Amino acid sequence: MKKIPIKLGPLALLLAVISICLTTLSILSWTTARADYALAKRYAETVSTRYELEAQGQKNISEYPPTGPDTKIFTLNGSRLTIVLDEKGIASWKHEKEWEEDESIGNLWNGL
Repeated sequence: MKKIPIKLGPLALLLAVISICLTTLSILSWTTARADYALAKRYAETVSTRYELEAQGQKNISEYPPTGPDTKIFTLNGSRLTIVLDEKGIASWKHEKEWEEDESIGNLWNGL
């Protein structure tokens, strides 16, 4: 019987292309997962701060019922809850957060 030679050149090239594609996809998956985790942590911190402010505001309102016009301000981690009271009860309940410009991204176009 005569043996047929196997050419390994195209097979090696195919395996190299497949390994490069898999490596690229794994790096993209890892960076996406890391970014999603960081965003989820920031969101969880924001929500817990907001709920803490809500709890403080509700506790304060329940302990000291409104007797007239008054404004109560609660702050925590750069967030602020402002409660405006009038004779009838709560007139306004407003959450605010101080905005800070992100300087880490360099010199971007300022829109002018």
